[in-house]
Amino acid sequence: MRIGFIGFGEAARAFVDTLGDKASEHYSTYDILFDTEGLDGETANNARQRDAHPLARPADVAADADWIFSAVTAASSLEAAEAVTPHLGPNHVFIDINSVSPGRKRASEELIGRNGAAYVDMAVMAPVHPRGHKTPALLAGGAAKVIEKDFTRLGFDFEIVGESVGEATAIKMVRSLFVKGLEALTVEMLLAARASGCYERVVPSLAATYPGLKWEKFADYEIDRVSRHGIRRGAEMEESAVTLRELGLSGDIAAAVAATQRRIGKLGFTPKGESEADIEALLEALGLRAKR
Repeated sequence: MRIGFIGFGEAARAFVDTLGDKASEHYSTYDILFDTEGLDGETANNARQRDAHPLARPADVAADADWIFSAVTAASSLEAAEAVTPHLGPNHVFIDINSVSPGRKRASEELIGRNGAAYVDMAVMAPVHPRGHKTPALLAGGAAKVIEKDFTRLGFDFEIVGESVGEATAIKMVRSLFVKGLEALTVEMLLAARASGCYERVVPSLAATYPGLKWEKFADYEIDRVSRHGIRRGAEMEESAVTLRELGLSGDIAAAVAATQRRIGKLGFTPKGESEADIEALLEALGLRAKR
């Protein structure tokens, strides 16, 4: 099996890391960073260290691979499909793992299918580390059955949830409204509690009301996810907002969550895992002060 990746970020690297014990597989990749860094740059060398061959153009990946995973930023998913479409044929399977709306995936499917290539809507349902390609995932689209046997052989943890493209990503986008929304809501509340001087009253009250959350660990985890991944999660929530609008809903909550995630993510803050201290440091990074 020849497997290619358009985009060699966190998800693609994690997949190759865990697929790497399949000695019979061949991996190649194109990443937009190759255009500026060159094929001797950091991203390309990162690929080489994983025995994934860095290639100069999306067309080269199409020539080198049977399966092509699209693993780019949410905003670039359609552009990635457009770049590779002219070079695909009936022997290709394009597996779109990007966190985008059902409408975006259907638009990508239309492009990919122009020359007979198959398109699979894949939604990765948990952080890709440490499980890599074994992270639970949902598949949708008529072509999902085409890859089912090989996905099983390679050890993917997956479920086919429908024959229509968009059904898998819809589940993720709707679920993400809660998951990423809870993260943003928690961090914003903690910031407000510390800024207003009521932290010592609010947090113990919440811990008593929701004991199942195991508040100290929960708060640390939410701060960590937003701080480290807020930019990417913000982009995903923008697609969640699009998904809700496609359904006739406002999408306003998802848009607000996106703004909060992005705002914290842009700080470049690295949490130490001590929620009170981390919130004070976040306030300082935002130009605010804790009230004593």
